Amino acid sequence: MDILLVLTALAAAVFYAFGIVLAPLGLRVAPPVAGGAVSVPSSALFFLCLAPFTIDVGSYDPHGLALFTLAGAFFPAVVTLLNFAGNVRLGPNLVGALGNLTPLFAVAIAAVLLGDVPGPWQVLGILAVCGGLLMLALERMRLHAGAALWVLMLPLAAAVLRGAAQPIVKLGLESWPDAFAATTVGYVASAIVLVSVRRVVSPAPLPRDPRVLWYCVIGLCNGLSVVFLYTALTHGPVTVVAPLMATYPLIVMGLNRVIHGDRALTPTTFAGIAISVAGVAVVLAAG
Repeated sequence: MDILLVLTALAAAVFYAFGIVLAPLGLRVAPPVAGGAVSVPSSALFFLCLAPFTIDVGSYDPHGLALFTLAGAFFPAVVTLLNFAGNVRLGPNLVGALGNLTPLFAVAIAAVLLGDVPGPWQVLGILAVCGGLLMLALERMRLHAGAALWVLMLPLAAAVLRGAAQPIVKLGLESWPDAFAATTVGYVASAIVLVSVRRVVSPAPLPRDPRVLWYCVIGLCNGLSVVFLYTALTHGPVTVVAPLMATYPLIVMGLNRVIHGDRALTPTTFAGIAISVAGVAVVLAAG
């Protein structure tokens, strides 16, 4: 197993977790649609400024551009809105935990689009990762027993879209193998979507509160996560990258404990963590 691939995928998980845990700091001053219309465009601007130094224009391919744009239409745009909306009602821990089916969707779609069919041990490892993390989700749901079903569907829908984006981008990277190009194109497409949605849904101006800048920090964290994710997909299969990326709820729990003082750890939580870590080990060994 390529250790650099593992570290790159885990870096994507770390930055994604930071984005989830920091989201409540921005949500205190601006609603999800307004926040998304700040975080994603700010990241798009950041990557556009870096583009002359990071994108390999010589390897440009229109097929790759089209696929990056397609993925960007819903990731990170719609996923950001769903995560912010879920964060308002459920908090970062439960939002993180309910995204645990992402690798199942990613691997299933990769099998169809790319012919990237996992072996039996990889399937076992992926199921262990998802099973352990779902234990965390069920534990968090018990603590949010009053949450309506439709609210719980927000992070689950985000997981479906995030899972679909990985094989689509992987397909694009096969023709244009440039993670920075994939990230920049995707973020520009997402920024257009979010700004358009905000003009229709929430046209009111942002509050004049410096805490709105937290959305820029959140956007940067999410953007760096996408760069590392796409870099990992450039060098490794979805069947390995997706389960590693799926460890982000474990990181969310640790960061939430440090940043927000959440100390709600139970025996079920520890069991879920242990099963997830064992599943990741099986995926890596089988890969």
